[in-house]
Amino acid sequence: MLRTELEKMQAGEWYSCLDPELEALRMVARRAVHEHRVLDPDKRGAIAPRLAALFGSVGNDVYIEAPFHCAYGFNIAIGDGAYFNAGCTILDSGSVTIGERTLMGPNVQIYCAEHNKEADLRAAGQEIARPVSIGSDVWIGGGAVVLPGVTIGDRSVIGAGSVITRDVDSGAVVVGNPGRPVRHD
Repeated sequence: MLRTELEKMQAGEWYSCLDPELEALRMVARRAVHEHRVLDPDKRGAIAPRLAALFGSVGNDVYIEAPFHCAYGFNIAIGDGAYFNAGCTILDSGSVTIGERTLMGPNVQIYCAEHNKEADLRAAGQEIARPVSIGSDVWIGGGAVVLPGVTIGDRSVIGAGSVITRDVDSGAVVVGNPGRPVRHD
């Protein structure tokens, strides 16, 4: 039985990101993100209805400052009380779980896609999605980048500008590029 590129993406297999069905799904997300970007300024932190409906799940008292960008939206699950400062980008080809009361500074970037290392396959749009999981009560400083397949434990702090290439233990403080722990609970 032939699998669609969406099914391959969701199964964590190599897929073509150039697939027309995936492009149509990204267009749905772009429309929802645009609606969120042009919300009335009096609705600071509110989530545009189309964007809220796009997410896999979204908790209570979640604030997402505009601008915000996501690739698909439906792979994102956000816990109660999470806060995203302006400029956050989540490229959610894989599942992205964000725990309760997690705070993200401006311009935090979360990536799930890994591109093929072979140039011809990369040019053909071949990539694979890896999940990202961020625990509860985490603080991610502005400009930090979280790479595919990373799990960040509860109560961790990620320093501004850090690039997180591996899992982070609960209660750790991680800084730098690549991110290195400087303290544990």
